Amino acid sequence: MTANPASVPASAAERRERAVRAAVEQGLISPEQPVVGLLDVTGVRAAAAELRAAFDEVVAPGTPVLHAFAVKAASLVPVLRLLTDEGLGCEVASPGELALARAAGAGADRIVLDSPAKTPAELREALDLGIALNADNPQELARLDALVAGTTPRSPLGLRVNPQVGGGSIDALSTATATSKFGFALRDVGARDWVVRAFADRPWLTRLHAHVGSQGCPLDLMAAGVQAAYELAEEINEAIGRRQIDTLDIGGGLPVNFTSDEITPSYREYTQLLKTTVPGLLDGRYGLVTEFGRSLLAKSGVVLARVEYAKSAGGRPIAVTHAGAQLATRTVFAPTSWPLRIAPYDADGRPKPTGPDGPVTQDIAGPCCFAGDLVAENRALPELAAGDLVGLLDTGAYYFSNHFAYNSLPRPGVYGFAPDGDGIRFAEVRKPQTVAEIVAESGGAEAEGLTGL
Repeated sequence: MTANPASVPASAAERRERAVRAAVEQGLISPEQPVVGLLDVTGVRAAAAELRAAFDEVVAPGTPVLHAFAVKAASLVPVLRLLTDEGLGCEVASPGELALARAAGAGADRIVLDSPAKTPAELREALDLGIALNADNPQELARLDALVAGTTPRSPLGLRVNPQVGGGSIDALSTATATSKFGFALRDVGARDWVVRAFADRPWLTRLHAHVGSQGCPLDLMAAGVQAAYELAEEINEAIGRRQIDTLDIGGGLPVNFTSDEITPSYREYTQLLKTTVPGLLDGRYGLVTEFGRSLLAKSGVVLARVEYAKSAGGRPIAVTHAGAQLATRTVFAPTSWPLRIAPYDADGRPKPTGPDGPVTQDIAGPCCFAGDLVAENRALPELAAGDLVGLLDTGAYYFSNHFAYNSLPRPGVYGFAPDGDGIRFAEVRKPQTVAEIVAESGGAEAEGLTGL
């Protein structure tokens, strides 16, 4: 029996192609709105389900597990609300991120506060709300001592440790190196004994947190960091004589494949490695917290930008688009670490075919006024023309949510999409920023503020 094509779920690539065409047809991208962010809601839901299933497969029944999405990866309230509806919580690292999580409906018991620079006011707010937090250093722990002062805190409180197991291929994202700014450095002289005493002296410390980094960190390095935290928890509980540490926050950091539509590594690969490397972590004696971000959203996003001009310099074609450093900040400033796939489309949003002479090596440039504003260099693609569109793929995390306001370029509109029969239905996530809003944010109401000094 032949399946009805309409009943066969579309692949991520098929949904993306349909969404690009629909974005053109529905006017989400146009000469007046030349760049837009599109987020595949079906793909996000699938990623959340895969995360939950991977851990459910390996943890003992009844083990409390909180998957707290790293809000920095997509600081957009509707996205956070979608993830909370999928059973996830929120990991926050600033008052703004905490406010976003609460606006999205995340309950206090589903929020974790991590930051290397929490103010006394931030600590007090977390304690008042009853949200979990991990202290980063001895001075912060002393602040908690003063705030807790003989009370029994409602908040689950822990320490972040740096297991110092090494770095991945991207130094800036490796947080378990010998000199990382994060956490208590466990291999420094005397540090491990200090941490054990810190728990023995504070019965209200019940968690350990470790996170070795994100993109560029291999799975075995991530597992080594988790193993170090687990072994420390066992040591502390044995030294104290009771199971004081009851929860391990193992961070996130699953790397994303930016070379194809394939999702690799998978959450299941990671959890199976943990099952082999740290079996005691999963036997039900410890609750678990995870803090994945990029891996939940990256593959479901595309930045779609219009080619404003097609020119050449030194014999090399250059497509000048409206997506550059203001959106693809990491790609522009660290292109070897953050290369992006480019999907070329014609003005109607259909994949652009290669011409009879084959692909053309060309640069894809952004709108920012510096020479290095390139999202792709020497890339072989169908030759682009003014009015065509380019898609920056795998950009659902960080790219269109964390805008870099270079040249006062406006933040683009962001829209979630899902199949709707034979079409695509969009939902607004964030309106395109207006020029008037840029002026207001830039002190427009205080225009005379300096002239009288």
